[in-house]
Amino acid sequence: METPHTLVVTNDFPPRVGGVQQYVYNLVANLPPTRVTVLAPRWPGWREHDEKLPFPVLRFPPTVLLPTRDLAARVRIALQTSEAEVVMFGHGLPLALLGPGLERRSVPYLVCTHGTEYWCALTPGLHALLRRATGRAERVTAVSRFTGQVVRTAVPLEVPISLLPPGVDVRRFGLGGGGDEVRHRYGLGDRPVVLCVSRLVRRKGQDVLIQAMRSISRRVPDAVLLVVGDGPDRDRLLRLAADAPPGSVVLAGEIPDAHIPGHYAAADVFAMPCRSRRGGLEVEGFGIVFLEAAASGKPVVSGDSGGAAEAVVDGETGLVVDGRHPGAVAEAISGLLADPVRAAAMGKAGRARVEMEFAWSRLTERLASWLIEAAR
Repeated sequence: METPHTLVVTNDFPPRVGGVQQYVYNLVANLPPTRVTVLAPRWPGWREHDEKLPFPVLRFPPTVLLPTRDLAARVRIALQTSEAEVVMFGHGLPLALLGPGLERRSVPYLVCTHGTEYWCALTPGLHALLRRATGRAERVTAVSRFTGQVVRTAVPLEVPISLLPPGVDVRRFGLGGGGDEVRHRYGLGDRPVVLCVSRLVRRKGQDVLIQAMRSISRRVPDAVLLVVGDGPDRDRLLRLAADAPPGSVVLAGEIPDAHIPGHYAAADVFAMPCRSRRGGLEVEGFGIVFLEAAASGKPVVSGDSGGAAEAVVDGETGLVVDGRHPGAVAEAISGLLADPVRAAAMGKAGRARVEMEFAWSRLTERLASWLIEAAR
């Protein structure tokens, strides 16, 4: 049986920037383009983005879609016009609250969950909403075993939960070039480069990286930290960077997605010392960037928050440390910078692991089998 035509209903889709957006996009992009339709909100740049896609995207005016009667009607119209047989929701809340109504009309649905659903499952009111949203689902997916164990508590037992971690385009994040141009752009020369690519929020640990640069610079004097991304923590990070050793921190801001592989190519070590916050409610669900770095042949230093430890094999593809402590982070990073043979071996092991376990083509084959099962 071929993959059933699937309607993907999601708030998280490019051109909006973010890990979940890329996750949903790549799941869709690796399904047969004639067998998928996306329903998403309008985000600045959506027209130019969608013109290049081989599958249709239905856009509606708000930048955030809510599970209203109006949207439910639009979903039903989209099902009729696209002849879709299955609906997949890109997040558990809020849009999957439309799911039970679809199932009562004999339309099966799947629900993807991420780090957000982890804390939803731990919060009483949201726990009940998540249970309602998934109550009639054919299947719920989780990005990591860590988040899946907690999401399981909010999903009825008769609904299976399956692991569907993020993946990587192994051709795009290969061992190619672009690094020299990036180094030239920021004036980095031949200096050892520590790279962090992420939204600038406290959980990601850019502040700890900046604080660690004083210790790292003592062991590796020319080392420089290149931070890519933007977010609400930017001003605070700028103040922290002003107190770091002169020239040791470069805040590059947000860059076009097409330029990201070149930044990985420019790095010697990738680091994102993520940490859990708010009493364990705010955690790292998995961390796509760890896989992108590994696919680029770079050793990784990760914090030990949530599912991040599943993205890195400690001691083999990188190092997992306590992301709260600058000293532990500095020791891991400076040790890899000072031992390029060990760093290269970890990068090679990381690339092999990504090719074997996290290529999008492999993961989407798994998803396609679940869609076929749901359509039956």
